[in-house]
Amino acid sequence: MSVFHLLNNFARLSVCSAVNPRYISTYSNPLYFQVTNILLGEPLKKKKRIDPQVIKMREDRKRKKLEKQIKRLERIVKQLKPIYECEVPVKLIEEKEKRLRKVTVLSPEEIDRRALLQKEWCRYKLNQWLKDSNTINSILLSQEKALKELKAESEELYQKAIEFDESFLPYSVFGPVNTPAIPDYEAPDGAYTDISIKYIGET
Repeated sequence: MSVFHLLNNFARLSVCSAVNPRYISTYSNPLYFQVTNILLGEPLKKKKRIDPQVIKMREDRKRKKLEKQIKRLERIVKQLKPIYECEVPVKLIEEKEKRLRKVTVLSPEEIDRRALLQKEWCRYKLNQWLKDSNTINSILLSQEKALKELKAESEELYQKAIEFDESFLPYSVFGPVNTPAIPDYEAPDGAYTDISIKYIGET
């Protein structure tokens, strides 16, 4: 084979290598060969045909499993977590008959007397509220009038008068800034025993 045919074949190989890197590529020197990197390619695996009946059985199994979990969750939702602080002790339940108080039947005269007493109490509280409201309104009007007169007389005295007086709310605290260290104190490592009750559905 002549040198011309060799060069032609090398050129064809280089063109093919540009399209697909698996081909052997050549460089400027036609006598220098180099293989491209291994791409670890393999043909696609042939899909196995599965019986439609088997696929249906698998789907039915998954659906039954989900339905079972849904029913279990619905059953758990109806169960409320007990609050032990609100439960009535058994001793009190046993003493229920002893602790029951009989309701006294009131006579018509007693019912009328209590109704009149309630109305009288309501009138008393209404008059007390009206009296307090009138007193407060009178004090506020007098204060506003006095402040207007003071402002017209002296702006400096008016600003002093409307300042907040902290002496009306005296508050002072005396004590150590930091707690002193306890000698020979061994700090706990934080380990504890969890005795809380676990219920179904809790994580």
